[in-house]
Amino acid sequence: MLSFRRLTAFVLMALLWLGGCRLDMQVQPRLNPLAKSDFYPDQRSARSPVEGTVARGDLREDTYFYSGKIGNNPGDYMPFPVNQDVMLRGRERFNIYCAPCHSRLGDGNGTIAQRGFRRPPSFHIERLRKAPLGYFFDVMTNGFGAMPDYASQISARDRWSIVAYIRALQLSQNASSAEIPAGQKMPSAMPEQRSGLDSGATPPARAPSSKDKNTEQRK
Repeated sequence: MLSFRRLTAFVLMALLWLGGCRLDMQVQPRLNPLAKSDFYPDQRSARSPVEGTVARGDLREDTYFYSGKIGNNPGDYMPFPVNQDVMLRGRERFNIYCAPCHSRLGDGNGTIAQRGFRRPPSFHIERLRKAPLGYFFDVMTNGFGAMPDYASQISARDRWSIVAYIRALQLSQNASSAEIPAGQKMPSAMPEQRSGLDSGATPPARAPSSKDKNTEQRK
């Protein structure tokens, strides 16, 4: 009985001790975003930045880098040199964020479009092949039509890297033989056929192989 009384007294003392604890550090007074506040004269809990100050990392002195525009018109140059690293980064970001709708070829036949969502235009139509680089950056930054903006998901530099890769996709599908650098081969033609293709001649028919003959015999 004595031990039970001691245990009961210990429990009561513990409850009294815990009841005196304050949770101000864990449960602090706060306001939900954009909630009304009676503390400030304008009754807004969210405060505007101090006039004349700029948030750390938000000093956007290079207007073209962050907007893709020169004045009100889209520019047509990259704000930094394009190298292999930029192209690889652009391809990676494109395949993650753009390919689901635009497809990896940029023809607008991505998996999202195949499942009934509004199909985006192909990057290979004449209008977009002639569009300046800043146009694509602006669309990614601010959205266009059914496409939402991606400014919060993709950094400005990565958006420019995607722009460079989009232009590479366009060239891959629309380049002429005259645009191929000296010493490079046309991937769709054998060396001996290139002269004929460049002149507009029809390429010679390929001689049937033994595999083709065996297939024909089985038919």
